[in-house]
Amino acid sequence: MREEEHNIQCACVRWFNLQWPEYRGLLFAVPNGGARSKATAGKLKAEGVVAGVADLILLVPKCVKAKDEGWYNTIHGLCIEMKTAKGRQSPEQKGWQEMVEAHGYKYAVCHSLDEFMHTINNYLK
Repeated sequence: MREEEHNIQCACVRWFNLQWPEYRGLLFAVPNGGARSKATAGKLKAEGVVAGVADLILLVPKCVKAKDEGWYNTIHGLCIEMKTAKGRQSPEQKGWQEMVEAHGYKYAVCHSLDEFMHTINNYLK
């Protein structure tokens, strides 16, 4: 993870823990990125590391009513990919997004603290 993206993500996690203390520990980082030796990369892959997994996972399910319907849909959790202002998803990240959305998770790409705050507040309220 580049330094700018790292700083944005750190600010987001700090804000979340202050704003939503009742969910502390349910938002966590997935340390998938970063430079690693081939040996370490092989070990991590054997342990279950998956390319494209979102940077942050929030394990708080939400129940939302379908528009003009009498039934509810459960969103299992929120996956957030952090990017810089100019950052874009990799093909692996897009593929992982499609997979988790098909299984009932919400997925968002956030490019700033403000975007993260908006995403979290809309999801949790």
